Amino acid sequence: MNLLRLTATEALRRLADRELSSAELTGAYLEQMERCEGDISAYLHTDAEASRKAAAAVDASPGGGTLAGLPTAIKDVLCTRGIPTTCGSRMLEGFIPVYTATCVSRMEDAGIVSLGKTNMDEFAMGSSTENSAYGTTRNPWDTQRVPGGSSGGSAAAVAAGEALWALGTDTGGSIRQPASFCGVVGLKPTYGAVSRYGLVAFASSFDQVGPVTRSVRDAALMLRHLVGKDPLDSTSVEHPEAIADPVDRDLSGLRLGVVSELAGEGIEAGVNEVFREALARLQAAGAELGEASLPHVEYCIPAYYILAPAEASANLARFDGVRYGHRASGAGDVTEMYELTRSEGFGDEVKRRIMLGTYALSSGYYDAYYGQAQKVRSLVVGDFRAAFADYDLLLSPTTPTTAFRIGEKVDDPLSMYMSDVCTTPANLAGLPAISIPAGLSQGLPVGLQLFGPAFSENLLLQAAHSAESVLGFQAASPLVEELD
Repeated sequence: MNLLRLTATEALRRLADRELSSAELTGAYLEQMERCEGDISAYLHTDAEASRKAAAAVDASPGGGTLAGLPTAIKDVLCTRGIPTTCGSRMLEGFIPVYTATCVSRMEDAGIVSLGKTNMDEFAMGSSTENSAYGTTRNPWDTQRVPGGSSGGSAAAVAAGEALWALGTDTGGSIRQPASFCGVVGLKPTYGAVSRYGLVAFASSFDQVGPVTRSVRDAALMLRHLVGKDPLDSTSVEHPEAIADPVDRDLSGLRLGVVSELAGEGIEAGVNEVFREALARLQAAGAELGEASLPHVEYCIPAYYILAPAEASANLARFDGVRYGHRASGAGDVTEMYELTRSEGFGDEVKRRIMLGTYALSSGYYDAYYGQAQKVRSLVVGDFRAAFADYDLLLSPTTPTTAFRIGEKVDDPLSMYMSDVCTTPANLAGLPAISIPAGLSQGLPVGLQLFGPAFSENLLLQAAHSAESVLGFQAASPLVEELD
């Protein structure tokens, strides 16, 4: 049996029935990491001995938690007490937090076994994981291509069989876009549904923690342990519904609106072909399809790349060399120390966004840029509200292209930003959205994205589970298939 093909749900049942030990399961993933990490570079920090000890402890004390024994990867933007947290940046090289992010502690309380911290674009700023200060993660389907970003390490780890599932974060599509590129499931929950305490902030009104998994049922299982109000995060709220396990059910009566602005011009031919075939299958399975419109969606990318950098410029002001993180040497005074520290510690993309955000917030430009972008955000919220009056959920491709080649867009930031054209609307509106694998285009995965109203995770997950069954895409990356 290829243990790397098990979903978290299946593995949990086998562990509970004593058909499988956590030591066996964890060992399989550690062996795959030894085999593949040289080619994939999904992790920034691992401790195989600690992982094996944690798995042995689970086996020695059965019933230790509702997720006991499940090997899990954690994005390196989430603080972990006593374990390095770098955010993919030289600025935090060697930084070891004294506390753990709430989302991680909730998973740990449920008994997971940590496999390590995954690579990412620096401070979550990027769509390819090429902006990491510690090297580029590679796509398990084609190691000459990017895995997406910023949660590229988490998505690549799951796709490569180097993790059973993983925690990621999504600011403008950073879970869903790499999930699409790597052929796995990625869920961005409703803003506020999951605590952000311990998540190193990029853009506080956008950032959200969520699952990267092998199946929709796994996403529901992880989300069940993540949601809930946290007294340490004033923006978190109690989810109005308990997260249910999706059941086998057809799509009869489900009204799905295909977002016309995200499913036409600008979508790669191969992606569009897979998307249209998926729509036909969903309709044949009983879904009621129609055309939906989000009239202001064309302004989402420019609005996002004003608002998110503006928040980033404020959030990253704390990295000045005084309190923690990198501090430049040889400065003549404190002002020069600030300048040298930030110049040495931040990469080009982070500097670009800080400067853009600072400009947008500066005197004389605030109303013209930041203020206008906030108005666009309100219009996008209104567009979704109007669309959900006619449809239960909305549909689009997750990304306009399949995974592009490493280096292809490094010198073209605007082209790179357009990778998120289908995902940013959900972040601007604070809504839940999920990407599921829909098929292959020239051997590379294509994602199907579903949007739902605020706190409609149960409906979204149930529909995605049914769609997953209808589409029947269960292909594993070549790195997993070769072990069969």
